[in-house]
Amino acid sequence: MAEIVGVRFRKSGKIYHFDPAGIALKLGDNVVVETTNGLGLGRAVVFTTTETAGELAGPLKPVVRLAAPEDVERAARLCGKESEALKEAGRLVSTLALPMKLISAEYNLDASHLTIFFSAEGRIDFRELVRDLSHNLKVRVELRQVGPRDETKLLGGFGRCGREHCCAAFLDEFSPVSIKMAKVQDLPLNPMKISGVCGRLLCCLGYECEQYRAIKEKMPREGQHVMTEAGPALVVGHNTLEEKVLVEYETGVRLEALASKVKVMENRPVEPRPQPMQRPVQPLTPEVFSTGAAAAEPDEKSAEVIQPGVDDTAPSETLPVEDDGI
Repeated sequence: MAEIVGVRFRKSGKIYHFDPAGIALKLGDNVVVETTNGLGLGRAVVFTTTETAGELAGPLKPVVRLAAPEDVERAARLCGKESEALKEAGRLVSTLALPMKLISAEYNLDASHLTIFFSAEGRIDFRELVRDLSHNLKVRVELRQVGPRDETKLLGGFGRCGREHCCAAFLDEFSPVSIKMAKVQDLPLNPMKISGVCGRLLCCLGYECEQYRAIKEKMPREGQHVMTEAGPALVVGHNTLEEKVLVEYETGVRLEALASKVKVMENRPVEPRPQPMQRPVQPLTPEVFSTGAAAAEPDEKSAEVIQPGVDDTAPSETLPVEDDGI
């Protein structure tokens, strides 16, 4: 029998460790455990030992019992009460004019404790809200503020890839993600393309970053001179997944070559990466600030635009706009 059982209270939620207390458990069993907020219904998802789990903070709380069908039915009924509690909280938030967004509510198994999750720009004084909610619902209320990532995890949804959000599907904790991970994988550094619904960098940027980094360590860098089967060339790009480099020859021809079949020429210095050309900035002249009629009206010749293949002498025709119901 395992010394420690890992219990998860919600899908992709954090795993908490408990003492099985002599109860024969198997993976997937619903169990009733004692938490800091009272009794809770969870599911056994992992078994481990004290050596594997490492140093734990304090003694483990025991598993109270295997969940009976009545426990599962009670938890299902409490879901309806959570919606009602959230509506009541929303009404009080509007009455008190508090700048906060309510996300979800959770009862413990014996309905003696209610936790409400919310998000806000800064710190909120919600003491009056807690007092009114406790009075109206006749239950102990706890308000917990969460960040953008936890908000998306609680609400769920689908990402730009068409799949369910990783945080809501299987991630039990958030790992640090940086813009360097996007650079390593040669991804566009446009925030709109590498950010998730939460407004933070995509969690999936860290999934393959180490593989990309390991492959690139074996490949020549951009700007290095290499010897290929067709002669000396300059590395100007990478195809990391296929482990190929894009090289440019002195003739200007560019080809892809396997990184394993090119050799770095140590006696040639690394050339700096060419920067894109910028348009010269036109200096400001007094005419730019002129308010006269000559400056306001465009030149007749410069304003005339002739489209090829179009008779500019023919009268213009206005096309009717069809209402497509949008």
